This record gives sequence, C-alpha cells and structure tokens, in this order.
Amino acid sequence: MLSCLRPLRRYRDPLALALPVLLLLPLPLALRNQEAYCGFVVLLMAIYWCTEVIPLAITAILPVILFPVFGIMTSKEVCKRYMKDTNMLFLGGLMVAVAIETWNLHKRIALRALLIAGVRPALLMMGFMGVTAFLSMWISNTATTAMMVPIAQAVLDQLNAVGMRPASGQATNDVELEEKSAGCEVYGAALSSLDPDSNLERNLPAASTSEDDREQVRLRKMLSLSVCYAASIGGTATLTGTGPNLVLKGQLGQLFPENGDLINFASWFGFAFPNMLVMLTFCWIWLHLLFLGVNFGKSWRSSPEYSPKEKAAYRVIQSEYQRLGPMSFAEKLVLSLFILLVLLWFTREPGFVPGWGNLLFNGNGKEFVTDATVVISITFLMFIMPSQRPQLRPWAQDLQGAEEGIAARQLKEQPSARLLEWTLVQQKVPWNVVLLLGGGFALARGCEESGLSRWLGNQLLPLQNIPPWSIAAVLCLLIAICTECTSNVATATLFLPILASMASLIRMNPLYVMIPGTLSTSFAFMLPVATPPNAIVFSYGQLRVSDMVKAGIALNLIGVASVTLAINTWGRAMFSLDTFPAWANTSHSL
Repeated sequence: MLSCLRPLRRYRDPLALALPVLLLLPLPLALRNQEAYCGFVVLLMAIYWCTEVIPLAITAILPVILFPVFGIMTSKEVCKRYMKDTNMLFLGGLMVAVAIETWNLHKRIALRALLIAGVRPALLMMGFMGVTAFLSMWISNTATTAMMVPIAQAVLDQLNAVGMRPASGQATNDVELEEKSAGCEVYGAALSSLDPDSNLERNLPAASTSEDDREQVRLRKMLSLSVCYAASIGGTATLTGTGPNLVLKGQLGQLFPENGDLINFASWFGFAFPNMLVMLTFCWIWLHLLFLGVNFGKSWRSSPEYSPKEKAAYRVIQSEYQRLGPMSFAEKLVLSLFILLVLLWFTREPGFVPGWGNLLFNGNGKEFVTDATVVISITFLMFIMPSQRPQLRPWAQDLQGAEEGIAARQLKEQPSARLLEWTLVQQKVPWNVVLLLGGGFALARGCEESGLSRWLGNQLLPLQNIPPWSIAAVLCLLIAICTECTSNVATATLFLPILASMASLIRMNPLYVMIPGTLSTSFAFMLPVATPPNAIVFSYGQLRVSDMVKAGIALNLIGVASVTLAINTWGRAMFSLDTFPAWANTSHSL
C-alpha cells in the first residue's frame, strides 16, 4: 500500500494546495452569502498556515485577492490594512533589535549576567533563563536562542571535559563556540534536522554507564530546554517582544476604535511582566524537579568555593566576555538610545498619571503620538548617528584609540559607519512577519464586515452559562493546544476576532478573553516544530521529542494557570474587567 503512495510524493505540494480549495468550495457555492464567503477564505488560510504548503507571508496576502473577488471588501479597503500604526511599531522594534545585535550589546549583557549568576547547576540554569528572557523582551526569541545555546554548550563541555583535556582545551573550546554559533544562525538549518525520514536520535549521547555521564546528559537537556522555554516566555512581557502581542493591539484598535488605547507599551508591561516572572519561576522549579530532583539544597550548596569543573566552566564565560573588550563608542550610544526608548515608551501614557504624550501632543480627542512614533524616532537617530566617536580634535586621534583600547580586529571590521545601515536592516528584518501582521488585520476586518465574527460568536453563546474565569481558562487551553502546530501569529489572527465577538455578545469585557488568549499563543512548549527556539535546541541532537513533550505538557498547564490567575487578579484591576465597557458595546454593530 505504501509503495503505491510513494509516486504521489512528488505531487505533494500541488495536492496540498488544491485539495483544501476543492473540499471547501461547496461552502460558498451552497450558501452564497457573505458569511460563507468569508468563512471559505478564513478556513483556506488556516489550512495553508497549518500545513505551510506556501510561505506564511504569501498566505497572508490572500485577502487582497479573495475579498474583492467575493465582494466582501474593496481592494482599497483591504490594502489599507497591511500597513497600520502597529506594523510601524513592529518594524521599529525590529530595527532597534538589529542595532543591538550588530554591535554585540546583547552578548555583552548575557555574558556579564552569567558571570554574576555563577555556574552551579541551579544557579546556572537560573542565570541562562533570566538572561534569555530579558533579551527576548527586546530582540527576537530566535536570535536570542541562537546566541545563548552555543554559550550553554561551551560551558557544559568544560564541565564535562575538565581533567580529560590538555591545557589548550580552553582555546579549542572558543573555536567550538564560534562554530556552533555559526551553525545556529540559519533557522532553516535547524528545521532540516527535523526530517521525519532521518534518525532523530543520531546525535544523542551514547547510553551512559556512570553516574557522571548520566548527570551530564541531564544537565545538557535541562539547559537546552531552559533556554528555549525562557525565550518564549520572555517575549510575552513586552508589546514588541513577540508578534501576537502586536496582533492584539492592532485588532483591538480595529474592532473597537473607541477603546482609548488601553493596550500600549506601559499598560501591557504592567500586566504581562509580573506574569512572565511567575511563569519563569515555575518553569525553573519544574525543570529543577525534572532533571536535578527535589533536593534544592544540594544544587545550591552553601560552600562559596567552586569545584574544578565549575571553575573551568566559569573561565569559559569569563574568556568570552574578555574577548569582547571594553565597550565601544557604538555600544555605549546604542545602549543610551535603547534606555531612552524604553523611558519614552513608559512615560508616554503611563495611565495612572498624564504622560508627556498627553501633555505635549495629544488633544481634541486625537492621539497624534503613539508608541510607533517613539520607536521610529529612535531608529531615525540610529540611521544618522556615527558608530565611531567624531574627531573634533584631529591631533587627539591617537589618544582616543589608546583610551578605547578596543581589539584590533574590532577596529578593522566595523560592521557599519553608522549605528544602523539600511543594508543590514534589509538582511536581518523578517519582512514576512510584516505581511503576516497585515494579513491578520485584513482578515479581522473581513470577518467583521461579512458578519462571520458575529455568527461565530453566537455559536459560543452557551459559554455564558459557566463562570467567566472558566471561559478564560478553557479558551487559553484550546489556543495553547492549537499553537503547537500553527504559527503563534497565525493563531492569534484567527482566534482574536472570534473571542472579541463572543465577549461582546455575552456582554463581557473583550480584554478578559483577548489578553489571556494572546499570551497563550506563545505557550508552544511541547514540540520541536512548534516555535523556532524549540527547533534550534532540538537541532543540537541532545533532546528527544519525548523529552520536550514530557517537560512541555506540564509547562503548558502552568502557563494556562498563570495567565488565568493574572487576568483574575491584577489584570482585573488594571483594565476594569468587572464592567462591560461602552466602547465594546458601540463598536460592533451587533
């Protein structure tokens, strides 16, 4: 039977493209109404997003073709949805992240934090998780994981190899670190290791015969999982940390234009950052129990002295940090601009007091300055500021070089003459996600215009008979399961309009289900293909799928419980979730 199906493999992509169309075509042909036409488009895009038979971004532009064809929206109305204020906020955040990565500021922060945390197993895991989560708040979780995993591997190599290598082993390890880091730069290479025809266990360590060997295997699995999980958790803390957060902001403004900008950088951080800390703490406890056992005292140890293995691992981190040299002028300038960006974001409209945006610019019921204005202003400065200190006194050039003391290779290989160059932005910014966000906004608007959102919301009306906290928990669990096999941005795009309509129909504050639903799209902890960080750590060959599933199931439940707790405690107070707001009642024509 299988031999008969093999010739069809060459036609797999054409079949995957054609079959969903043929199977779904009876829906618009039979019903011939706006809801059916829009449902056909939504289901087709959902299947294409799940199967990835074509790139996600290409699927995202289907509304430009199909909505005008079916008479749901005009082409002009659809295309306007693809570049909104939220897209500019996302682009600006990505460009700031490119500047941080270009000048290695993220690596300096990571290594310095690890030197402070120490290298004992429990503290080492805590250090890697804390650093990874913090960096993921500002740069992509993929880039963060690709940088942190090779450092973790190098540290573990020293823990394992001390006493078994000559004194030159440290230099060899530095070369290994560079090779591993280069191997992680391309996400496609990570995914290639997930070929179902290959032997997934080809790189796994051989069966251990000694307790030391088994301990090393456990440590490698623990640190690998801690890095990828912390990257996913950390991205939830800021509005620009991951795509679904921006999908929420964009769709909330589109579906409920009178909401008063309830979701901005400051308000989101105030809600999501404590939740991130709770999840990170319980993730650390769970991984400790899973790989180090219940004896927390043994892992921490009261002795201030490091063992020979721990000293060797500490020297690896110290050596990598020293190789960076003193902070360059460009690093200091990028750090200053980054701090300024965060301060402007927090103080623009903090909520509890008037912000500078309200006092200086916004008025007459109009919001002239948004978070996007702030980040684009900072990136504009990065494009015009020099990466080297200006020479106001030419005769002091030699003195300046001596003061900075940067390694010769850093001076000879400056990434750019300015803090940010357009060529680097073109190479490193994932433009496909911009289209994906735009496609989500177009899809949400189409669902609203066609009446599909209202129809789907009506189907969920029986949920009004159960307590609100149960509704949030059930929906979070459903979304967390779906996001294991679908892009988190695509999952948020499909679910949020439905949740908004359901909440309006049962007269519940839409934020009560939209915020936890958004966070749940980032809870992709169980499968290697669920999210890029999982794929990267899995590509190193030290984890089995069963390891991820066993650790990820509990973490998914922890995530759902944490979000449910957050939305029913400080979230309820922050967003006044006990009342049905007027903006939710008037925005939908229900």
